[in-house]
Amino acid sequence: MKAARHPETFAAQALGWTEPTHRALVPPIHPSAPYERDDTGAYPGGHSYTRDQNPTYDQVEALLAELEGGKGSLVFASGMAAATTVFETLCPGDHVIAPSMMYWTIRGWLRDLADRGRIELDFVENGNLEALEQNIRPGKTRLVWVETPANPTLAITDIRATADIAHAAGARVVCDSTLSTPVLTKPLELGADLVMHSATKQLNGHSDVLAGALVTKNEDEVWERARHERGYRGAVLGPFEAWLLLRGLRTLFLRVRASAANAQLIAERLAGHTSVAEVMYPGLESHPGHELARKQMNGGFGPMVSFRPTGGAAAARSVVSKLELFRNATSLGGVESLVEHRAPVEGPGTPVPPDLLRLSIGIEHAEDLLADLERALG
Repeated sequence: MKAARHPETFAAQALGWTEPTHRALVPPIHPSAPYERDDTGAYPGGHSYTRDQNPTYDQVEALLAELEGGKGSLVFASGMAAATTVFETLCPGDHVIAPSMMYWTIRGWLRDLADRGRIELDFVENGNLEALEQNIRPGKTRLVWVETPANPTLAITDIRATADIAHAAGARVVCDSTLSTPVLTKPLELGADLVMHSATKQLNGHSDVLAGALVTKNEDEVWERARHERGYRGAVLGPFEAWLLLRGLRTLFLRVRASAANAQLIAERLAGHTSVAEVMYPGLESHPGHELARKQMNGGFGPMVSFRPTGGAAAARSVVSKLELFRNATSLGGVESLVEHRAPVEGPGTPVPPDLLRLSIGIEHAEDLLADLERALG
């Protein structure tokens, strides 16, 4: 695509790849598991077995690498498969630092790894660089995990400053950029070594695919280890799911910008509502990470808005029961708007406030969503 200069064009045309036999513009699905060898035993088609590679993966992985500015990409059967593969590249006893507020399932899995003696683990407050410096162990800490904006409090972490501290101690930085996507943030350009996505969310955008992705700054030995781990563990995406993910990526920029614009309007309206005690959204000047988010994010602050209604957990339950357009479901990043009373979902031990409501803002008309919230808040 020599004439293309902007990522929106690469995404919309899926890198401009054309199916070579029939010159089809829509990419085909390759369901085959085995691939034929030639007389020498080699694979002239470049693929051996679909647990390791598949032509349907090639295009979506190339596009993700292009959008993130990375050297390589891998798609996985889920976001958790992508995340756990990163930690499987570590050696027993390696030290990991993770944020205290992060996707709950990864947090629980890390605790389980630490309890079984697989890793040494410290949690630090999101974005607290002083706490990071106090907990990092030069030569021992191998991985610093960043999630920004954090789920569900939308705390912001300085990726560049975190990378400087981690790299000085010999550690890698992995950034979960699910809530931002390459439309809004480029973690690799800010110093991260790997980017992780739950591609189920905004990358696909239609709530009909379970998928994950990793993108690397450098194709080094750790990346090769991750590639082999995916194949050995069979954590691969199905060809049809890879095709659906690629289809979703072609409208990524339109969807993310539309939902982020809606989220900004909703956050501003909620911030002035008498029945709302607190709004968590980095696009608000009142948010403690607003200035950093403004520098680190480009073109919006994401589709997620969390807020706490006045009246505590009982009020939160009441609001959810009265909403009509916001569907009560666990996920985010789709074209439809969702609401979730988050703490009861995570269960005992969650650091999430008991009255926090998490909104995933879709691409519906903003005034309809605002009217729905106004009605539910009374």
